[in-house]
Amino acid sequence: MSYDLLIKNGTIVDGTGAAQYRADVAVTNGQIAEIGKITDGARQTVDASDLIVAPGFIDPHTHYDAQICWDPLMTSSSWHGVTSLVMGNCGVGIAPCKPNVREVAAWDLVNVEAIPFDVLTKGIKWEWETFPQYMDAAAKRGSGINLGFMAPLTPFRHYVMGEESMDRAATPTETAAIKALIKEAVAAGAFGFTTSFIAQHIGYKGRPLACRQAGPEEFRAYSNALKELGKGCIELALTNDISIVDEREYAMLDLLLTESGRPVTWLALLNRDDKPDACKSTLRSTAELCKKGALPQVSCRPLIIQIDLRVPFIFSNLPCWKPAFQRPVEEQKQFYRDASFRAAFRKEMETPKVFGGRWDRAVVHEVTNPAMKSLLGKTVAQIAKERGKDGLDTFLDLAIEDNLELQYTYELFNATEERIPDLITDPRVMVGLSDGGAHVDMLCDAGYCTYLLGTWVREKNVLTVEQAVKRLTTEPAAFYGISHRGAIQKGMAADFAIFDMTTVGSQKRGEMRNDLPGGGRRLVMPSRGVEYTVVNGAVLYEHGKHTGAMPGQVLRSGVA
Repeated sequence: MSYDLLIKNGTIVDGTGAAQYRADVAVTNGQIAEIGKITDGARQTVDASDLIVAPGFIDPHTHYDAQICWDPLMTSSSWHGVTSLVMGNCGVGIAPCKPNVREVAAWDLVNVEAIPFDVLTKGIKWEWETFPQYMDAAAKRGSGINLGFMAPLTPFRHYVMGEESMDRAATPTETAAIKALIKEAVAAGAFGFTTSFIAQHIGYKGRPLACRQAGPEEFRAYSNALKELGKGCIELALTNDISIVDEREYAMLDLLLTESGRPVTWLALLNRDDKPDACKSTLRSTAELCKKGALPQVSCRPLIIQIDLRVPFIFSNLPCWKPAFQRPVEEQKQFYRDASFRAAFRKEMETPKVFGGRWDRAVVHEVTNPAMKSLLGKTVAQIAKERGKDGLDTFLDLAIEDNLELQYTYELFNATEERIPDLITDPRVMVGLSDGGAHVDMLCDAGYCTYLLGTWVREKNVLTVEQAVKRLTTEPAAFYGISHRGAIQKGMAADFAIFDMTTVGSQKRGEMRNDLPGGGRRLVMPSRGVEYTVVNGAVLYEHGKHTGAMPGQVLRSGVA
């Protein structure tokens, strides 16, 4: 018998947590046909000697909703062995959308996910109006890897309610219409719906993101839609005080779980310096919800962000910063000079929730003013001491001196890496949080898969390779109901990440490139050690180079 693809002499880590073993894998018609010692030939053979052959990794938290229009490879995620991903998270997206309000949807992505407006206007194709049409357009366009979609609540509410969706709860009639659209989307293959409760998530013209205005009766209805369909899940950006679930948030998690009868994943558990016991305490306080199907997401990396004050996303949860958004540079600079603003900002920093005001962690990373080159690599705390000023004033003054072009880096969460193992080894959480496609010039955590393998398996011995691969494959597949993928078994889809365990990995921080539509800049995260990536039986990457194949599919809920 002749196969389409034969992977020879590899060490199989099958995704189930079972011990690794040596075997060949044969592929026919995009599926795994045989596993073992295979003597028959194939049209293409991959020599996997000295390499690990794992199921393709599944990235559960991305924001490639717009990027699918201009980047069929879904970079940076696909460079790291990711063969399937889920987008539409945190309640924000670009479908459904009526033609006359596309600007609103675009600005929601700008303000919540920090994707430049010019990039979106140049890159989005707008080949759809409804959500099923959006998924169909992606299937027609083609992709390198498999695309899974969640239905984000904000555009659904806006589609029915218009701009009033940013101001109030829906009426019963509006709620019924929104529920019908969500049900239509999930019936067509979306994996569920998403929302946000985070005050930092502001949308068009600095107004609250529409999904944040939904009331409990709305969420009861939307959850019932999943119960009636008997499939789907819910994702929500939940905690306003990072890693701490308050009474209101607990009640909402309970409502979603109870009314849907489906699993719910929420963001996020991240280690904090100011409250080192927050993650463990929250896992204890939410234990009953976890038993009902609540699954918090965690990151295996330090969360290092890049900050500029042209688009000050990191401060969008602070009321005093709202006037800074969507303003010309000169107006922003004048605002940042204002003494009353600085006093309000200083007051907010007395009880920080996201940005912690640790000026010893705010590092000058890029400047355009030649007179400021000597400041590169210095912390705001160091410069403040040299100038005889406090950190907050120095932070704002430096940005103004560089015409708001200055870029800071800041270790926001998971900064003390010794505490990350407690998160990534806990069976009650899902490892993910790549945020691929979002915050394009601020952070790039799309390399979390190779970071997990290189740092926490090879270098730190915190996990075995079998445990790490299971976290990256069968666990997210099981949560989302992505059938036919996530394990190396006969009859499963032939998605593989084939990597060198001695070299696999990625850095803590990405590199900047100007490769977005119109020359926009973004941080990307190169990978190391991923030798082959196979999607639906076709080799997508060989030794880090794209083969030209585009074998990805749109994944549909409830469809093998």
